Amino acid sequence: MPKIEIYTSPFCGYCHRAKQLLRQKGVAFAEIDVLAEPQKKQEMIARAQGGYTVPQIFIDERHIGGCDDLYALDQKGGLDPLLAQS
Repeated sequence: MPKIEIYTSPFCGYCHRAKQLLRQKGVAFAEIDVLAEPQKKQEMIARAQGGYTVPQIFIDERHIGGCDDLYALDQKGGLDPLLAQS
């Protein structure tokens, strides 16, 4: 199972949608709440190469992007192969 990390905030609708898709896919993910842990925001921005909005999603250290990017990847058929990697 790949390592999935998602930077979120509790009041973000896009974060909830992204997590919902990942749950529908049946995969576990680590959630990093940048509101609860503000020091993680700079870490997120650095990892996302300047991406400062939430969510920012990573699968096995690969930056996927935000919610729209995750859904677009799924629609193109590219998400399931990433999630199937061991």
